[in-house]
Amino acid sequence: MTMSRRRLLQYAASASALAATGAIPNAIAEAFADEGAKRVIPWKNWSGGQSCTPSVRVAPANETELAGIVRASAAPVRAVGAGHSFSGLVPTEGTLLSLDRMSGLVSADTAAGRATFKAGTRLGATAALLAENGLALDNMPDINKQTIAGAISTATHGTGSEIGSLSTFVTGMRLMTASGEALDLDAEKTPGLFQAARVSLGALGIVTETTLAARPLYKLKRRTWVAPVEEMLEAAPELWKKHRNFEFYYVPYSGMSIGIVNDLTDEPETPEPVNEDDDGLRQLQQLQDWLGWAPSARRWVIQTIFGGIEPETRIDYSHKTLSTERNVRFNEMEYHLPREAGPQALREIVAAIEDNNVEVFFPIEFRTTAPDDIWLSPFYGRESCSIAVHRFHEEDYTPYFSLIEPIFRKHEGRPHWGKLNTLKAADFTALYPKWRDFLEMRAELDPEGRFLNPYLKAVFGVGV
Repeated sequence: MTMSRRRLLQYAASASALAATGAIPNAIAEAFADEGAKRVIPWKNWSGGQSCTPSVRVAPANETELAGIVRASAAPVRAVGAGHSFSGLVPTEGTLLSLDRMSGLVSADTAAGRATFKAGTRLGATAALLAENGLALDNMPDINKQTIAGAISTATHGTGSEIGSLSTFVTGMRLMTASGEALDLDAEKTPGLFQAARVSLGALGIVTETTLAARPLYKLKRRTWVAPVEEMLEAAPELWKKHRNFEFYYVPYSGMSIGIVNDLTDEPETPEPVNEDDDGLRQLQQLQDWLGWAPSARRWVIQTIFGGIEPETRIDYSHKTLSTERNVRFNEMEYHLPREAGPQALREIVAAIEDNNVEVFFPIEFRTTAPDDIWLSPFYGRESCSIAVHRFHEEDYTPYFSLIEPIFRKHEGRPHWGKLNTLKAADFTALYPKWRDFLEMRAELDPEGRFLNPYLKAVFGVGV
């Protein structure tokens, strides 16, 4: 194959989609493919825990290109988003699809309090674009690297006892089905399909646009403090009622926790502090390496360090205080439990870790979310708390997560769709009242299962 220097530079300049996901736009894939063979490029998610070698990697620029791909490209067709899911939602030997070129703000209506985005827009960019129009989302997750489509498809959430997941902010959306038809969905015209599509795991089709409810831009006062974990657990019900946003982290082998609350304010912004979370994690990792053999010594050192930490306050616009940078990679398991069961479940998790001397340094995260009526939302019909455990990406997570998952299940937990779990179709059938309704909708929209990879076939019990 020959290629002029000018064409090479043109293709190199247009290859920016590779930066985040490694997806290859159609034109680039065709230009670099030999006549009789295709270049096969492996894919890994952010943590490295999921991988595949798809036969086709594409990044359509518009719905016309996308329609041709979903109709005729090699199955399974799976959208990759930002690669921040830890579960097996993405891996495929067929077509790996990126929406990086289908991103950006379509329209913003400040008076009506809504904005429409192309589905490949990252959450961080979404927040910035909304702010430029004097708007903000009612909440943000603690990581803002995900695409809108990936975030709503997995019911990604922040924290707040009276605030739903990001999927509850969706008031309208466009969905490309396996036949190449683009459907406009909302609660009035297509109520059942809308409730199924707002959390769909990419199993109903490819989301191309979303309209999100927004509110006038607002500021939050964020307060962070350290307290013994039992004291935090005792106070948790009052804290999640009193504050707009409440969460805390338990540091293994310390007996201590870090609490965070956010509340509305009109006070002036304070300077943005240096993010020391990554350095703190590396210090905890060093303590595990040095004192893992001596839990009591490890506890004393951590408590001594924490004893010198004063409460901190920060004031800024919501999207700047609710999301943080996470550069130390990990794998994660998170379950959503009935809220009243959360404190006891965490006590049992702490005991299981420390009684079995599990080597882990990542803090355990505790958050709350409001109930909703979305068919596959893990928050369907109940006030929830979320507990997440993490494992450093270079370490085998299986023994640790296998120890903790029975505690989640004992308390009727539903796993986060983007996080690791071992549940199968029969388990989900028992956990979700609208499970069979979703299966019927999926079969109607995608009868050939073009969007089902092996993981989703096991989840839905298709061909098993």
